[in-house]
Amino acid sequence: MNRLDIKQIQEIIPHRHPFLLVDYIEDYEPGQYAVGYKCVTYREDFFKGHFPEHPVMPGVLTVEALAQVGAVAILSEEKNKGKTAYFGGIQKCKFRGMVIPGDKIKLETKIIKSKGPVGIGQAAASVDGKVVVSAELTFIVGD
Repeated sequence: MNRLDIKQIQEIIPHRHPFLLVDYIEDYEPGQYAVGYKCVTYREDFFKGHFPEHPVMPGVLTVEALAQVGAVAILSEEKNKGKTAYFGGIQKCKFRGMVIPGDKIKLETKIIKSKGPVGIGQAAASVDGKVVVSAELTFIVGD
């Protein structure tokens, strides 16, 4: 298994606090897949305004976390080192559950298609084994 800590993740993708939404990568294969985790705490900035009486992580931020994990898979390939992976599209996105403070989100993105700078990742986020978000994410690798 190839594990990455937060500093190693920051060497691959450009995201930083408060927008870096991955705490560590448990395993990855460059250009193939990555599995990461986000440990959600009540101190996240978005909880101040996203239902203060009933804090819920915005679903689009869970999708972004999945995209960041996919970016680790893509940008860890030798040919893509030092580049940026941009969102190209989101297809078949389904929100199936809520993410709340105290949850540990498992983020899995598998690259299912890649041609030139464009590719597609099949992504799923789960909490305690239950899928809370799934989607196909299109990415474009640029300089």
